[in-house]
Amino acid sequence: MTDWPILTTVTFLPLVGAFLILLIRDDGDAARRNIRNVALWTTIITFLLSLPIWYYFDNAEAGFQFVEKAAWLDSGISYHMGVDGISMLFVILTTFLMPLCILASWEAIQNRVKEYMIAFLVLETLMIGVFCALDIVLFYVFFEAVLVPMFIIIGVWGGKRRVYASFKFFLYTLLGSVLMLLAIMAMYWQAGTTDIPTLLAHSFPASMQTWLWFAFFASFAVKMPMWPVHTWLPDAHVEAPTAASAILAGILLKLGGYGFLRFSLPMFPIASADFAPIIYTLSVVAIVYTSLVALMQEDIKKLIAYSSVAHMGYVTMGIFAANEQGIQGALFQMLSHGLVSAALFLCVGIVYDRTHTREISAYGGLVNNMPKYAVVFLIFTMANVGLPGTSGFIGEFLTLMGVFRVNTWVALFATSGVIFSAAYALWLYRRVVFGSLDKESLKALLDMSPREKAVIYPLLILTIFYGVYPMPVFDATASSVHALINQYNNALSSAATLALK
Repeated sequence: MTDWPILTTVTFLPLVGAFLILLIRDDGDAARRNIRNVALWTTIITFLLSLPIWYYFDNAEAGFQFVEKAAWLDSGISYHMGVDGISMLFVILTTFLMPLCILASWEAIQNRVKEYMIAFLVLETLMIGVFCALDIVLFYVFFEAVLVPMFIIIGVWGGKRRVYASFKFFLYTLLGSVLMLLAIMAMYWQAGTTDIPTLLAHSFPASMQTWLWFAFFASFAVKMPMWPVHTWLPDAHVEAPTAASAILAGILLKLGGYGFLRFSLPMFPIASADFAPIIYTLSVVAIVYTSLVALMQEDIKKLIAYSSVAHMGYVTMGIFAANEQGIQGALFQMLSHGLVSAALFLCVGIVYDRTHTREISAYGGLVNNMPKYAVVFLIFTMANVGLPGTSGFIGEFLTLMGVFRVNTWVALFATSGVIFSAAYALWLYRRVVFGSLDKESLKALLDMSPREKAVIYPLLILTIFYGVYPMPVFDATASSVHALINQYNNALSSAATLALK
């Protein structure tokens, strides 16, 4: 395994599939079927090839594994790839969700199928590249390039206000990253390298850490997104096609959390400790405020979008609690949210494909003619609430434990989010699923098709499995998290010692 460039293979294999699709003429039903098949099999093979990364991953090793390095640009900027316990699971999550999203798009996307599948495969390459990059310039290239295919997907295949939503998404996230680019240049001039492992071991001056932290924060906070720079997310979700919403919630929102763990906490520990109260405040506001806003929504996707902002509040709190429970909880919450939120958007897509409306008032009584759908939607709703026995409970509980050790009041206010999430989630479920089936447009609806079951059931199985047995995730992340916390605490101790002198 050490001789085979597995990370490069997994990262760029989707581009091979995109090139094959490029060669197919989109001139009929048979051609479009071939395009869909190539996209599906490309993502399936990519997922299967990514599994050895987890299988051969050494849980006892805190450093980067499967490392690949080659000269790329002048000034020491290299093509450097590798994964540790923090990034490895996000690679697997990305490759796992992509085939499901291609399947979910099978009948929903009928126009420009060729371009759509190419955009999705390019997006997969860029997302995997973000989690594997070990050169900060390479990371920035992947991190920013992700915007382009998602911008195209929302703008071309989205809803009525798709152009507005796509430009808002693009401009918000791009402007936030301009400051990060300036910070990367300053880090190179100060440390003399763009190599991430070397930068992790470099001690930046305390005064420099402050503005570097804010520069990276501007980018990662928008990507999460944190309150108050979250307003692009509901619009993007509402207008995006179903599969794009699943990837946006399942993977793209995690880029910000991953950035905090990879850069902000270990590289700028003094600034992270100084500004942790700000993070706690913004996180609590996000949890409470966006949960209340979710209660007022009339569009199903917009409600779930605001729910995502609230759940990301737990992630940011856990990360900056900077203890084992907090960071492990934040990681697990991100992975669980990747499964559950993607599943919720895919569930919305199932009924939207039948009725072509997302208005909550247009539904009611679906349990009468779609009982399997009702059960599946209930399980994911409960996971979103954080019911014990589902993956949603583990992450929220651990982050609250970690924050409680640091600040009792923050944990107390954050816990109210559990109550609010139960309120809006159960309110939505009751309006959509229960009641009498008295709307004529709903009486002819059929339950989930075999294709839809193939999309939803894998997510269902993993949501319950990791809710009952989360140890595979904790075993994989433990060493890297422990090393991160030790490095963070040592940096703070050294800074305190210097201050006393």
